[in-house]
Amino acid sequence: MNSASHGAPSGPRQALRKSLLAQREAFVAGSSFEAASAALARHLTKVLSELEPESLGLYWPHRAEFNAVSALVADSTFAKLPISLPFAQRKPVQMHYRAWDRKPPTAVDECTIATSDGAPVVPDVVLVPCVGFTASGYRLGYGGGYFDRWLAQHPHVTAIGVAWAIAEIDDAAFAPEPHDQALTLIVTERGAR
Repeated sequence: MNSASHGAPSGPRQALRKSLLAQREAFVAGSSFEAASAALARHLTKVLSELEPESLGLYWPHRAEFNAVSALVADSTFAKLPISLPFAQRKPVQMHYRAWDRKPPTAVDECTIATSDGAPVVPDVVLVPCVGFTASGYRLGYGGGYFDRWLAQHPHVTAIGVAWAIAEIDDAAFAPEPHDQALTLIVTERGAR
């Protein structure tokens, strides 16, 4: 990924991304997935209960990501919590959140990911899907730079990375680039870091 432009993914990061996505798909198809999913839901619920967000930005799951939508929307603890979904726009490359009424989404963003058609909002806590992550809190995403840009514009927001534990990248193997935004914490099926 070009640090100056958040351009199309290339080079070592793209190779790492491809490998991690293949590992994630194999993990989700494996026998330990159900238990891991339940454990991640428990850890995420605990973290969110401690944070007590005023508004929560979720993500619509795809490509074997943890389904935080089904884990949290069904939880009565968060029934009154205002939630939102991101809307990614390709030109210019940017993202914003839209209030979501918890009904099945009927809209898609410009990356063809399900989203809400609600009013724009700025949640105080957001869940950020990770293709990979480091112990120091950096995230490898899909290469579009949407979340990095949004987080740079909203430094006051608590950003929680959500990933399977197999996605951890050694800090020495992943040098953050100038545009990379560190997350507040990462939650996996093994707990919060």
